[in-house]
Amino acid sequence: MTVSHFMQDVSRQYMNRPIRIGQIVPSSNVTMETEIPALLRAREGAAPEHFTFHSSRMRMKKVTKQELAAMDADSDRCALELSDAAVDVLGYACLVAIMSMGTGYHRVSEARLHRRTVENGHPAPVVTSAGALIAGLGTLGAKRIALVAPYMKPLTEMVVGYIEGEGVAVGDWLALEIADNLEVANQDPARLMDHCKRLDLSGIDALVLSACVQMPSLPAVQRIEDATGLPVVSAAICTAHQMLTRLGLPTAVPGAGALLSGRY
Repeated sequence: MTVSHFMQDVSRQYMNRPIRIGQIVPSSNVTMETEIPALLRAREGAAPEHFTFHSSRMRMKKVTKQELAAMDADSDRCALELSDAAVDVLGYACLVAIMSMGTGYHRVSEARLHRRTVENGHPAPVVTSAGALIAGLGTLGAKRIALVAPYMKPLTEMVVGYIEGEGVAVGDWLALEIADNLEVANQDPARLMDHCKRLDLSGIDALVLSACVQMPSLPAVQRIEDATGLPVVSAAICTAHQMLTRLGLPTAVPGAGALLSGRY
């Protein structure tokens, strides 16, 4: 079967009903339930598939290693709840919670949460935003990146180490040092260009703006990509890319940067 025939078969599979997008969301996250729908709604204007969005929340207010670990332990419950709704794909919407658990943990989490959906009789592929960022950078062929993150420096260093442990060098990074997760959501995407100017972009293959799914960035991504000439991604954009990939759908979303341009 050719790729085009496969895509046609997948599209026909979803012609009679919307695709159900499930997200495991930290209780204080207010961004992933806006940016993922915004991306997929934009895609609806150029493709036949339609989407509905469903969330289950796990408690977290402060972005600290202790709260992140306690929150992650609650993710199995969320996967079961979303599986009750027979979602078609499930996203774990907290990058730093996964990366703070140690190198390669996104694979452990994705496999465990997928098993919960299988055991519940509604198997669904699982995407973590951490794994999606790694996969997105790999898709772009990025070997050396620069990134902005809202986290405190110790957590940002963990994120940098995690990415480098996956074979991607981080040439420069900026930590905004915001511990309160609601304050992270209040950051103005228009300031990302100013943050970007503080980074050394020498030899950089791609920009990550931002490495946190709670920090809004979507309105600025295409503008910064056009200004710098570099591929620009965010954890949310990479998550949407991987959700579409796991669903077997074309990964083209207008105005969302190189990764979702349809070239990959």
